[in-house]
Amino acid sequence: MSKSSSTTISRNRAWSGRVLGQARHNGHALGLLVLAVMVAVMFSALSPSIYATPLNVQSIAFAVPEIGLMALAISIAMTTAGIDLSTVAVANLAALTAAFVSLQGQEAGMSTLVVSVVAVAAALAVGMLCGVLNAAVIAVIGVAPILATLATQMLLAGLAVLLTEGRPIYGLTPELTAVGTGTFAAVPTVFWIFLLVIATAAFIMRRTGYGLRATMIGANAVASDYSGINRSGVIFRTYMLTGTISAVAGLVMVMRTVSAAPGYGSSYLLLAVTIAVLAGVNPFGGRVAVWGVALAAVVLQMISSGLNILGYSAYIYQIVQGLILVGVMILRVEGIRAVALVHRARSGGAADPVPPVIDRPYEEGHDAQSSSGAAYSSHTHQG
Repeated sequence: MSKSSSTTISRNRAWSGRVLGQARHNGHALGLLVLAVMVAVMFSALSPSIYATPLNVQSIAFAVPEIGLMALAISIAMTTAGIDLSTVAVANLAALTAAFVSLQGQEAGMSTLVVSVVAVAAALAVGMLCGVLNAAVIAVIGVAPILATLATQMLLAGLAVLLTEGRPIYGLTPELTAVGTGTFAAVPTVFWIFLLVIATAAFIMRRTGYGLRATMIGANAVASDYSGINRSGVIFRTYMLTGTISAVAGLVMVMRTVSAAPGYGSSYLLLAVTIAVLAGVNPFGGRVAVWGVALAAVVLQMISSGLNILGYSAYIYQIVQGLILVGVMILRVEGIRAVALVHRARSGGAADPVPPVIDRPYEEGHDAQSSSGAAYSSHTHQG
């Protein structure tokens, strides 16, 4: 094979990877937006006097941030082919820390503004330390992420009950209470915080060297080792990041409810995992969809609100979650397969055959070179 032919094939392979990756990302985002519109129209028709009111929309916006942030933490861990099952426990421990510091500071007569700052800093520090614990067990000891974070989840949940004797903590500062229950431009302040964290995470995962390295490790860990990437260092930063995001979720919880309890949000874990996968994250690593997580969280909360207004039980909501997840995954796979067939038809068979349509890694938003590199390493890993 001549050098020019080899170059043409390589370019076609890279172009194919970019097309399929962009199709996956754009198709997912568009599908979630269409689903959100359909849900809004359906429930507005079924309950026009309640569902479409500003009060209900605001209620949905209040409820989305905490579960959305937990799903974001899990999705970032999934980028490196890992998972963080401790996110709810970390969020609870951070919330308890903020509530405890707030209560103690006010009882000591300190300025409530100073107490608020210290409480937030302490909660974030707790989340980061929990992330370091997860990272040490995974990267240093070598325990599988699902087992390591399951163990830390049980450890942290038990620690929270032990320290509080199972009792909730009340007494948040007025400043934190105002943030959790207030609005800005008719939108809950906690939702603005959620959007800020989402935008920051999107920048980190799309525009930084760490984001690219995390994606490459998830796409093909062996190839990343040969590329000289410090896998342990990336894993450490990943779980420190997920721990910090979980702590922000805990702060949102405690500010919104003006209290903290060890067992709060016990049912959030499976919902957060569902949101992450529904958003388009590859559970096997190599792809993260930050804005997709935000959209998926909003869609599922819209459905939850609608079913609650209509008087259906929480079990019906669980069934609907499963049906939506299966349906979206089927549409996703069929859509990618259609794009692959169109590309092959247009290329006239000159390019390499497109590999079978499976969940190949692709990091949304990276430049063309890194996108094709991730796709190519995925093909090699599958072979």
